[in-house]
Amino acid sequence: MHQRPFQQVDVFTATPYRGNPLAVVLDGSGLSTEAMQDFTNWTNLSEATFLLPPTPEGRAAGADYRVRIFCPGRELPFAGHPTLGSCHAWLKAGGQPQVAGQVVQECGVGLVTLRQDGERLAFAAPPLIKSGPLAEEDVALIARGLGVARSDILHHAWCDNGPNWRGVMLRSSEQVLALKPDASILGQLDVGVVGPRGKVGVIGSTDAEGIAFEVRAFFPGNNGLAEDPVTGSLNAALAQWLIGAGLAPTQYVAAQGTCLGRAGRVYVQQDGDTIWVGGSSVTCMAGEVLL
Repeated sequence: MHQRPFQQVDVFTATPYRGNPLAVVLDGSGLSTEAMQDFTNWTNLSEATFLLPPTPEGRAAGADYRVRIFCPGRELPFAGHPTLGSCHAWLKAGGQPQVAGQVVQECGVGLVTLRQDGERLAFAAPPLIKSGPLAEEDVALIARGLGVARSDILHHAWCDNGPNWRGVMLRSSEQVLALKPDASILGQLDVGVVGPRGKVGVIGSTDAEGIAFEVRAFFPGNNGLAEDPVTGSLNAALAQWLIGAGLAPTQYVAAQGTCLGRAGRVYVQQDGDTIWVGGSSVTCMAGEVLL
């Protein structure tokens, strides 16, 4: 075991403890997959990441670093808030990208490009692995699990970009915030729920804070169904679905974590064929861990 540099970062917020926390081990060299998984489970956070040098293939393709992303019980090929938080920690630790203003991360889905947008970082949404409408039996199951009428689900789609998200849109943000999902029904599904905060049915409308949508994410956790404070992968997939289907403008802000006492803010912008998903990050703890 060695002392390794470590940061705990709060992602999708500029205010400490109001976003989604992430454990970042800045030097994961020599650690086994089992050691990484054990440490992740110990942190009791939704994810932990381990930074490594790029593979030779990744370096040749322009990668600045490689990251392995873990959640309790399993490794993830990609996740949004670990991508932003890992990049924030890498830069804070003195990382120098090969191209100014742009960072290239190597992870399980390949290369992910990040750009600096003022004080925020944004990643290019990876391609969807699976898209298109959900099967009707899935929609009916999700409606039962959310405790809403089937008719309250206005739109639905696969939002699979690594995590196997199923996305549904409800009538309003108020309905999204009032959900009390049934773990016995949804306990084995990754479900993302989105509802407009502005005037229902008016594309691009926002509330007084400039927020277009309220988002919640439910997934299988260690003790049944869990809710994620702020979810980059889901928001990336939702953006590709909603913008592509004409259900959202090409630039908007989503709120997430409200029911958990958080104030996550996700900034989405389409630029040509690329959808950028961004947010602020703040380092809450820095030091060393024994691994």
